[in-house]
Amino acid sequence: MANFKGHALPGTFFLLFGLWWSIKYSFRQIQRKKERQHGDRNRQMHTVLFSRIDLIEGALKIFFAFAGIMAEQFVPDGPHAHLYQNGWVKLMNWQHSTMYLFFGIAGIADVLSTSSHHAPVGLDRLSLSLALFVEGFLFYFHVHNRPALDQHIHSLLLFAVFGGSASTMMEVFKRDNAVLELLRCSLTILQGTWFYQVKTTSQIHGLGLYMTTSCSSPCASAGILLWSSKWCEGRQLGDMEMGLGKCTASDSISQKALLQESDEE
Repeated sequence: MANFKGHALPGTFFLLFGLWWSIKYSFRQIQRKKERQHGDRNRQMHTVLFSRIDLIEGALKIFFAFAGIMAEQFVPDGPHAHLYQNGWVKLMNWQHSTMYLFFGIAGIADVLSTSSHHAPVGLDRLSLSLALFVEGFLFYFHVHNRPALDQHIHSLLLFAVFGGSASTMMEVFKRDNAVLELLRCSLTILQGTWFYQVKTTSQIHGLGLYMTTSCSSPCASAGILLWSSKWCEGRQLGDMEMGLGKCTASDSISQKALLQESDEE
């Protein structure tokens, strides 16, 4: 992970999942509110659809984790699965491999939660929270005895990582909460942008101030995602109510016409 390619893989992973989650959870909240207010004959179909999506997500996590471990271990200057050989071998690569391993475990938990009825409720969120915590724990000690600027840049990542871990842990006990879900989306996007920015801006003068400012920008995505979700939700339900109102009005007009015809006869 010492070069741009090493940062691009986890950056792409977090950006893709953060953006996808923001779309998926917004759509899921709209569907659930429809079901609560008006009922939904396609409820079973939506449940099966989201279960398949969760299964695919779990498989993608496993794939990204496996690709990350292979990249860290078997690059030309990597440890090649040797932890100790006349001394410790590339412990930094082993740290990164450990991070990928826990996200792979989170993917396995997603697959089990979706495919097995015996898996406890909240196992997927718990494993993801644990993976994020381990990531933050590793990065906290990642910059030991490194320059102050490097420590400052990595400390910015810790806010997003530990914040995501805490919000995901809360989802274990308070599932299907729109605010917590979209907060996790925003913090995941923030992590993805950090991995890209930390290498592409390494030559900028005043990098510490720049990174602090640029890492603050994605935090605004939380408010934008929440507002967009609620706006789409309100618009969808408003259109449904208008449609139901029109149907009711047309039914009442038809009933009146039939009554008048019967009276004339």
